[in-house]
Amino acid sequence: MSDALMIQAIARLVPQGARVLDLGCGDGALLAHLQQHKGCTGYGVELDDANVHACVQRGVNVLQLNLDEGLSLFADQSFDVVLQIDTLQHLRNAETMLQETVRVGRVGIVAFPNFAHWFNRLSVLQGRMPVTKRLPYQWYDTPNIRVGTFADFGDLAHKNHLQVVDAFGLQRGQEVRTLPNLMAGTAVYKLQRS
Repeated sequence: MSDALMIQAIARLVPQGARVLDLGCGDGALLAHLQQHKGCTGYGVELDDANVHACVQRGVNVLQLNLDEGLSLFADQSFDVVLQIDTLQHLRNAETMLQETVRVGRVGIVAFPNFAHWFNRLSVLQGRMPVTKRLPYQWYDTPNIRVGTFADFGDLAHKNHLQVVDAFGLQRGQEVRTLPNLMAGTAVYKLQRS
C-alpha cells in the first residue's frame, strides 16, 4: 500500500473521523494517511517486525498479531471500518477472516490483486504465471497463498451472506466500474453484514 493513488482511492471509502482497524497494515502508510487527512483513529495489525517498527516510526498504533489466529481480541462492532488491503490472499483462513472483518467492524473494505485482469490472462495464455506491479513475485517466491478474481470475491461475499455496499476495480489508482474483472488490476469491495 505504498502507492499514493491506491491509498487515496481506498481512503475515499472511509468516513471522516472513523475508528479504523487495518489488518495487515504493512508499514502503516494507509492508516497514517487516514489519521492525518481524515481524522481517523484506530490500530494497525501486522506480524512482520520491520513493518511494526515502520508503523511506530509513523506514529501509527500497531498490534503485532498473527491474523491466522483470528480476531477474538476484538468485540463485535468495535470499529467503524475494518480494512483488509492486500491481506486476504496471504491468509490461510481467508473465509473466516472475512467473517471476522464484518463482525469486528460495521463495514469491511477488502482489496486484493485481481488475477482475472486482462494482462494476467494473457500471461497465462502464453504459458507463464503473471508478474506485474500488483503481482510482482515469481511463482516460486510469492507470499500469496491463493489468487482470486473480482468475480470470485463477489460469489464468496454472496455465499457468506454479506451485503456488498460498493464494488469496483482499480487500475493505476483510478476506479474501474466497467468490466472490472477484466480491466482492473485490483479488486475493491466494501461490505457489511446482511
